[in-house]
Amino acid sequence: MESVFNLLAWSFVELLLVGTGRAVVRLLTLGRWRGEQFAGDESRIYGPAGALSFRRDGQRVITKSGLFAAGLLFYLVTVTTLFGLL
Repeated sequence: MESVFNLLAWSFVELLLVGTGRAVVRLLTLGRWRGEQFAGDESRIYGPAGALSFRRDGQRVITKSGLFAAGLLFYLVTVTTLFGLL
């Protein structure tokens, strides 16, 4: 039962970080870059193995791993800034 809870909790955190990363990338690049689809295999087909981003049809595409890293970095910077101000 505990492993099911852990799986659900990790899935929620991953979706939160990937969704936040998608929004951050979209806002910082003013829409010139885009994130990979949640259920897509675009990075496996068009990108090199282990890449955080790749180009497709002249547009930069950030992989799920790259979106996860961007979301995690956003929250780390936010928490660090908030605790630095307190």
